[in-house]
Amino acid sequence: MTPDDYCQDKAAKSGSSFYYAFLFLPPERRRAINALYAFCREVDDVVDNAGDESVARIKLTWWRTQVDKMFDGTPEHPVTRALQPHLQACDITRERLLAVIDGMEMDLDQSRYLDWPGLRKYCWLAAGVVGEMSAGVFGHSEASTLDYAGKLGLAFQLTNIIRDVGDDARRGRIYLPVDDLQQFQVKAADILNGVYSDRFTALMRFQTQRARELYREAALALPEADRRAQRPGLMMAAIYYDLLAEIERDEWRVLHQRISLTPLRKLWLAWKTWVGGGRGLLRRLAHGQAKNSA
Repeated sequence: MTPDDYCQDKAAKSGSSFYYAFLFLPPERRRAINALYAFCREVDDVVDNAGDESVARIKLTWWRTQVDKMFDGTPEHPVTRALQPHLQACDITRERLLAVIDGMEMDLDQSRYLDWPGLRKYCWLAAGVVGEMSAGVFGHSEASTLDYAGKLGLAFQLTNIIRDVGDDARRGRIYLPVDDLQQFQVKAADILNGVYSDRFTALMRFQTQRARELYREAALALPEADRRAQRPGLMMAAIYYDLLAEIERDEWRVLHQRISLTPLRKLWLAWKTWVGGGRGLLRRLAHGQAKNSA
């Protein structure tokens, strides 16, 4: 198996919504985004699958050395070997890759966040930076496109947090800010015990509105000149935004289940956005509309 095959296999087996957007890219850019995604998946799995915190820290330190070796021209792991040829062309920097590892390390350092600024920092490291690198892979000519991509990454991560409230709690993590829980009088024990209430619904509606504001800011930041190149990111946005609407339609019943879209629906949303250029989607995001339109 070649390094590119390894990354392709990693992306395909993940079941991620991102994979459906990758399918529409030309071969060279598809190889680059598959390698970048595989890197993010590898370091994320270190934390998610490690039973021992000290072992996870050692593995993340090892990944830092792999990033250094890649930029020194001596990549070792299949992922860094696949990613190395795309670094300069796609503006994938050492600092951004190390920031992703910093974000994963935050999961080892803390399981709760006091407020939104603290959670936003985590979301930025875990996903906002990835959004910027992805924009480089897709191609852009305007600096403001990086602002769009970073905010879109934040929106994706917050959507994931909303979807995974129950799963994360069972893993010992509650990402929803403590001060938000206090504002809506929702106890951590209620989340851990799967207790639904009007207070919990209000809390989740608030988080959903926060996510929609991030989508809105992202849509408004994307310049016209780069909309065509950034269609893969918009395809991901169509899938994630539809997922957020689905969670809302299900009245945020996320404590006992993981709400998701079918593969066929994801592919349909991706194709529709690709063909339509994302114009309808951008209008929808900018106005905070839940109804689907690509």
